[in-house]
Amino acid sequence: MGRVLNAAEAAAAGMAIAVTARAHPDRPAVIAPTGNRSFAELNANANRVARLLRQAGLKEGDGVALLCTNRPEFVEIIMGVMRCGLRITPINWHLTPEESSYIVDDCEARVLFADVACEASARHARALPRVELGFAIGGAIDGFESYDDTLQPMPGDDIEDPVMGERMLYTSGTTGRPKGVKFLHKRKVPLLPALTASADLRPDTDLLLNPSPLYHAAPMSLNLWWALNQGIGMVVMERFEPTEFLSLIERHRITHSHVVPVMFQRLLDLPEDVRNRFDLSSLRWMLHGSAPCTRDLKDRMIAWLGPILHEFFGGTEGALVYSTPRDWAAHPGTVGKPVPGGAIAIMDAEGQQRPVGEIGIVYLRAPDTEQFIYFKAAEKTQANRRGDWFTMGDMGYVDRSGYLYLTGRDADTVVSGGVNIYPAEIDRVLNTHPAVKEAVCVGVPSERWGEEIRAVVVLEDGVEENEDLIDDLLDHCRGHIAGFKLPKSFDFIEAFPRSSIGKVMRSELRDRYWTPDSQPQDLSTHS
Repeated sequence: MGRVLNAAEAAAAGMAIAVTARAHPDRPAVIAPTGNRSFAELNANANRVARLLRQAGLKEGDGVALLCTNRPEFVEIIMGVMRCGLRITPINWHLTPEESSYIVDDCEARVLFADVACEASARHARALPRVELGFAIGGAIDGFESYDDTLQPMPGDDIEDPVMGERMLYTSGTTGRPKGVKFLHKRKVPLLPALTASADLRPDTDLLLNPSPLYHAAPMSLNLWWALNQGIGMVVMERFEPTEFLSLIERHRITHSHVVPVMFQRLLDLPEDVRNRFDLSSLRWMLHGSAPCTRDLKDRMIAWLGPILHEFFGGTEGALVYSTPRDWAAHPGTVGKPVPGGAIAIMDAEGQQRPVGEIGIVYLRAPDTEQFIYFKAAEKTQANRRGDWFTMGDMGYVDRSGYLYLTGRDADTVVSGGVNIYPAEIDRVLNTHPAVKEAVCVGVPSERWGEEIRAVVVLEDGVEENEDLIDDLLDHCRGHIAGFKLPKSFDFIEAFPRSSIGKVMRSELRDRYWTPDSQPQDLSTHS
């Protein structure tokens, strides 16, 4: 399976939890509604997963897919794959069976681990010729072996020859198909040292609360991976619910958490007497990112919780910008400065750098160890590059001190509640409906979600716009794309703005909905 790792590489492979397991075997590692794991139990099961996959004949670099809700098994499978040299792809379990199967096939998974809660998608993907084995978690699925029964007889002691694996997550594509983000080197995530330096970690007593789906890049890297390898246990929510979030902080004396801005809004929506009902005095560090946060919203959270909010900026391709509470106090509105090894450039559409203080496209440059490609998609890799620089479609500027401020998004990408949505993917589905001549989706302002999807539609001649038609269009979409991607509103218009060569100008269309106070204009809207 490759050369034996040195101590630093073994830690990067997830073997750091083995150290905690030996020193503090009973320390809680995962606390979840579907079960708990001590560090000893988590480490033993990670070793069993590694042995299972090796005995199944998987070789270094082979693909494994994981379709699982926020269960302890999610964590131990990630840890097991990462210590036996394989490539793990967790899948968003909100996707449709068709969408999930595309990723399972594209990532070249030979083995699929699947939660019984995702049975429809699991069975659809298991039928792919490439998938040789399936293991069912939390119950029985036709065509799958039992995860618990298969794992039980495997030895749980540490494997003698760990090989660092890799995580390859998928980010949806502007052309309508997701793409795998494959790093060219076994990763050392540049953001993690900044977290460790700022987080005042006390492993003997600290606990981190994770309210987000673990398949997302940030919860996986920052909650699951970083916290556990620091010897910090993790309390896991199945889904975010604001009152339960506060209750868990009080019950478990939570010290750290990582959230997205829509969770701030939902917490602040609670009546003040409800918020004040809970003892939150243990909480001393909270990280947020993955979506823009307004200055007012963040300031309201600081007024409530105190100066404990840290922020990062980045995505599946890399998180290279970080802001501390001190940074925010000195530079209100910033998302931070580059971490060591990272860099920011603001460019225009032709790739020329913009002066300090002027808005342009935000490009990031990662250290050599963080360079990536889009898996089997060289043309997509080049599309977001300017030499060594890459962009995720954000617009912004830097001040004279090098702090980054975000001002908006490229029209090809919408961030709604911390989740990237690519309008072209929805266009593709709507344009197959017989009543639609052409549809183009854009992001419009949303007080709660930051942005939400609005479908702008030109109908076929003779088709009448009404609520029944909207219901029919939504039903049509539900058969092909996940619910979180569905349009929240519709406009029906006569014609789209087009370039001289006839291409729909999505940016110009989007701009019609954004006014200086960030309220969408109405163009005969149906919501």
